Amino acid sequence: MITVNDLSLNFSGRLLYDEVNLKFTPGNCYGVIGANGAGKSTFLRLLEGEIKPTTGTISMGPNERMSSLSQDHFGFEEFTVMDTVIQGHKQLYQIMKEKDALYAKEDFSEEDGIRAAELEGEFAEMDGWNAEPDASQLLQSLGIGEDMHYQMMSELAEKDKVKVLLAQALFGQPDILLLDEPTNGLDVKTISWLEDFLADYPNIVIVVSHDRHFLNQVCTKCVT
Repeated sequence: MITVNDLSLNFSGRLLYDEVNLKFTPGNCYGVIGANGAGKSTFLRLLEGEIKPTTGTISMGPNERMSSLSQDHFGFEEFTVMDTVIQGHKQLYQIMKEKDALYAKEDFSEEDGIRAAELEGEFAEMDGWNAEPDASQLLQSLGIGEDMHYQMMSELAEKDKVKVLLAQALFGQPDILLLDEPTNGLDVKTISWLEDFLADYPNIVIVVSHDRHFLNQVCTKCVT
């Protein structure tokens, strides 16, 4: 659950929001609608913590994880497709990389062994051993074949980068999923798959889109 209490935002001398009170609950897909320039994308940035409200609070349930669709299509050029997707679960990815770095050490110490055991426990609790198979299945569902999974992001066409970033946002079934214009750059087949995916999604989805057909297909509630 995510709760917005008495939120206001004064942005560059303009009052975008004033005394906003909202509660988002699992099992719903919320469409954020409004005119261009009304602050829809800004609202998602507030929820994500990229922007601080002028007044009020935004709170999530304990241990809940939030994920969002990156708008920077060139922000992961130095990573493989697989690593880019798994980075959607930041804590899991950090554990993976720390674990790999420890095992790669030539002077692996007793302290390293203790730390590695701790990381292995956390990794297993997060279902880390299924991370790559799950990411692979998600990518294939979006039309990114197995032959591309270990390519560098810099090698992909932009239309494929868009799909990989969508997979990143969806990876690991986050408790709160923020999607800003998720259909941009997607083909009809992929949009249809995403509609079906979100229709069955058990957690919270908050989406901004100019695609009214898409909103009608996936949203259970709207916020204006």
